[in-house]
Amino acid sequence: MPLLEVDEGKIYFTARGAGIPIVFIHPPVLTSVNFEYQIDELSKDFQVITFDIRGHGKSPYSPKPITYELIVEDIIKILNHLEIKKAFIAGYSTGGSITLEYMLTYPDRALGGIVISGMSEVCDPILKNELSLAIKLASAGSVSLLSWGTSLTNSNNKKLFDKMFHEAKKGDARNVEQYYWYSKNYNCTSQLKNIHLPVKLIFGLKNKQFYSYARILRDNLPNYEFNFIKNGRHWLPTKNANEVNQLIFEFVKRNSPSNRNILWT
Repeated sequence: MPLLEVDEGKIYFTARGAGIPIVFIHPPVLTSVNFEYQIDELSKDFQVITFDIRGHGKSPYSPKPITYELIVEDIIKILNHLEIKKAFIAGYSTGGSITLEYMLTYPDRALGGIVISGMSEVCDPILKNELSLAIKLASAGSVSLLSWGTSLTNSNNKKLFDKMFHEAKKGDARNVEQYYWYSKNYNCTSQLKNIHLPVKLIFGLKNKQFYSYARILRDNLPNYEFNFIKNGRHWLPTKNANEVNQLIFEFVKRNSPSNRNILWT
């Protein structure tokens, strides 16, 4: 099991395939299993890198509190370990916020960003209440309940549900709570104008709750491509994997540099 030693912790990660690297970031309580379909398909053409955020899945408890800044630094450590200079950074749901934070912090270490059902801030009452409930459940140690519900909504068959749930319930309640709390309170909307790298925005047409988040990103990002997935809701990486993979494939191909710009030489 590939565990990378980091400051006061360890991170489980995988790297499959070769070529232009794409790093995927999962939301709270879930794990890198969320991107199983991206690993299987996109690794045929690119190097797909996934990891379990500290205190999630196979990554053990972190005495350092989970913040987006810490997660960004951990991604940099993974890229350094793999001797990768630049990568595309892809985040799903609140993982999309980390994609934005990464590009704001390390624009020279990114080739572009991919935000899937993501946001620059949480500003609608429904999502705020959902995250507040998740924080309370994690605080009470109910990681199994959170894992069950989140795995159920994100999976599209029993096999995937079983795998997602098996990994998610390993999460440490303290780190899961911290990730949920940071997700609820993060806001980088005022800084979006400073992201000049290309950003692919992918949202579900049936996910009307997230129209406002898509609008915020479109109104503030200087350099973006936008796609609605016609029959998609929120859970696009698993339930609309073919469409998501195709959009990512096309975006990465259009914006890929030569290999010498992604590897340390």
